[in-house]
Amino acid sequence: MNDEELRNMISKTLTCRIDKRENCGDKMDQFLKRCFYHSGQYNSEEHFSELDIKMKEKEAGRLSNRLFYLSIPPNIFVDVVRCASVKASSKNGWTRVIVEKPFGRDSESSGELTRCLKQYLTEEQIFRCFCCIDFLCKQFMELGRSLIFFLLLFRIDHYLGKELVENLSVLRFSNLVFEPLWSRNYIRNVQLIFSEDFGTEGRGGYFDNYGIIRDIMQNHLLQILALFAMETPVSLDAEDTRNEKVKVLRSMRPLELEDVIVGQYKGHSKGGKSYPGYTDDPTVPKGSLTPTFAAAALFINNARWDGVPFLMKAGKALHTKRAEIRVQFRHVPGNLYKRNFGTDLDKATNELVLRVQPDEAIYLKINNKVPGLGMRLDRSDLNLLYSARYPKEIPDAYERLLIDAIEGERRLFIRSDELDAAWSLFTPLLKELEEKKIAPELYPYGSRGPVGAHYLAAKYNVRWGDLSSEDS
Repeated sequence: MNDEELRNMISKTLTCRIDKRENCGDKMDQFLKRCFYHSGQYNSEEHFSELDIKMKEKEAGRLSNRLFYLSIPPNIFVDVVRCASVKASSKNGWTRVIVEKPFGRDSESSGELTRCLKQYLTEEQIFRCFCCIDFLCKQFMELGRSLIFFLLLFRIDHYLGKELVENLSVLRFSNLVFEPLWSRNYIRNVQLIFSEDFGTEGRGGYFDNYGIIRDIMQNHLLQILALFAMETPVSLDAEDTRNEKVKVLRSMRPLELEDVIVGQYKGHSKGGKSYPGYTDDPTVPKGSLTPTFAAAALFINNARWDGVPFLMKAGKALHTKRAEIRVQFRHVPGNLYKRNFGTDLDKATNELVLRVQPDEAIYLKINNKVPGLGMRLDRSDLNLLYSARYPKEIPDAYERLLIDAIEGERRLFIRSDELDAAWSLFTPLLKELEEKKIAPELYPYGSRGPVGAHYLAAKYNVRWGDLSSEDS
């Protein structure tokens, strides 16, 4: 591939923001002229020296800031970092590296990877990113500050709308109505839900080495949990925020096998169409026990959250695609209207929902009287639907991460001790699942997941909020 072929490939998917469409063609031409292709071996210092020479030509004596994005297999992270550090680092600006998950498979391998990376980089140079990035195009179009060199080309896989995750802290810490309620005194349970309506088609070989717990729960959902449950940081500084997240992770009760359910989707026919099972994928070993679904109950042993179950579930090939945080509040003590709700008091439960994807929204379920002469109660939503309130295009999740890395903002990236604490929580469970060869419960492709997940929730007197008729 040469520069022109690369630019042609990029131009097929390149576009401008909805609110930046003026002179879009000129902007794209300007961007494409700043894209260059350079090939080389991952472990060749000579090839990285050639890359350094090429970058210096393009930089033309200007301040040189270099950001390397490693969307590559983890077993070659260290080779690339070594070569880039020794032969292609900036001499008069900064050099930073974004490392994409997975960061190992357990505490031991993650720790070893961190130790190896720190031979060549400081903690401040490492930006760990829980992403599945494939292609870096629109994200850089409007920066206009750096020359972009594509070492590897991938396509963006949008897994979480970071805007809602960012808004989690704003919602809590800048609204008096919520912060006093943010504790065991008023919150009955918290649910973190991630579901995809497609299987592992095309990437089963990769997925089988990790499974849904490593792929989603140990990183995406656990990070959201830490942001949700942390104490008020001293400031919005990255280190202050990350300090509080680490405290949450270190306060969590070790995961027990009895508090986890694993599942795997099987083939299913619906509407005359057949859907393959996980092990039908030719890249997946026959008889694989790798879970494509998992649900877990986690607990934080501190004064704010003692006894509150944090329920996580993540799965592939389910009935819908969604990512959301659901906060179910306690029942109203001595509720004067409990007779109007009948025996199902869960219908009277207030619930705050942050829908991360699709159709970003924040809504609060409240009880109100239906207009009329009688006393009939109804459950309604106070709804902030982003597409209605903010008609402009919401930035892609990775735009923020990439711009933050360029600007040196580390708040949304993972620090070493934070990563260690996350793996310490899940590693014993993962080893037990693998050593005991726990067979996952099978569930049909396109269903709501294994029945065991409902029993797990019921064990803590909880009903999954996304399974009610009004949320399906």
